[in-house]
Amino acid sequence: MATSARVNVVKSHKLLSTARPAPKAASVRRSSKFSSIKMRAGADAGPFDGYSFKPIKEREVSREMTTRYFKDLYKYADADVIIVGSGSAGLACAYELSKHPDVSVALIEQSVSPGGGAWLGGQLFSSMVVRKPAHHFLKELGLEYDETENYVVLKHAAQYTSTVMSKVLDAPNIKLFNATCVEDLIVRENRVNGVVTNWSTVTLFGHDTQSCMDPNVLEAKVVVSACGHDGPFGATGVKRLQQLGLVQSCPGMAALDMNSAEDQVVANTREVYPGMIITGMEVAEVDGAPRMGPTFGAMFISGQKAAYLALKALGKEGSALNTFTSLGPQEDVNEALGKRGLGNLFQNQ
Repeated sequence: MATSARVNVVKSHKLLSTARPAPKAASVRRSSKFSSIKMRAGADAGPFDGYSFKPIKEREVSREMTTRYFKDLYKYADADVIIVGSGSAGLACAYELSKHPDVSVALIEQSVSPGGGAWLGGQLFSSMVVRKPAHHFLKELGLEYDETENYVVLKHAAQYTSTVMSKVLDAPNIKLFNATCVEDLIVRENRVNGVVTNWSTVTLFGHDTQSCMDPNVLEAKVVVSACGHDGPFGATGVKRLQQLGLVQSCPGMAALDMNSAEDQVVANTREVYPGMIITGMEVAEVDGAPRMGPTFGAMFISGQKAAYLALKALGKEGSALNTFTSLGPQEDVNEALGKRGLGNLFQNQ
């Protein structure tokens, strides 16, 4: 019995040994298949045939990113203006401030992708409707649109957002810190003096899972809160002021009324508390003004007005008067300035 068992073991071993090459052959077939695909990919590639990148070390990539980022953090820890939120109003504000290279601006956005709701029109439709005379701002940006008597229509809302964003990011005096949340305000001596920040992933998830995730801080002479209407991070600036007892109430938006909403948002864009200017739909949140729905003109002009108020707070009103080139014919601007000043010109729009 023992001899028979040994014979069977040897036979089984031989059978296993002879069966092993099969996977290897399959592997060879797969390799051959992939090689032929690779060869076909390089065939008839025209100017891309043999395209190759210069060598780089992984540590070089890391050092290039981190040194630049932390250099920016060092610089903008003491900014002239901090804009919280990079939706349509925040971007318009940043664009106007980009015309003043001596004004340092930190633009903080909780999302990875700036732009807020301005990538689309209403209900995820493509077109953007802008009521006149805010179309002058689109004209300044070099955008084409379909025109009617009272409003214009951009083919796609993303045209505005991508265009104004590229101009903002090109400006040497502006730094976008995206994927960054403003968790609180710096308030001392009855004035907003900056913001408390953290990575968005920490704000959203870290505080509930870690025992201690302390934030960072950025100081500024002026903070512009452009956090939009109510939502996960909506109207956080004025909501925090209300919690601190620094504004009386924050009732939220009233029901939709396009015709009165846009005028009210522009007219009430203001310094809501010393050191903090509100713009865009955050104005409607603190005032209980009507929501406007999918029209965007007030966002542009409110953002421009916030930039003007920030420049005025910095003592640069004189230079600001020469840079708001999209408010209409220059003679109309000069006439209004001679009588009332630029702030009233914004309000009258």
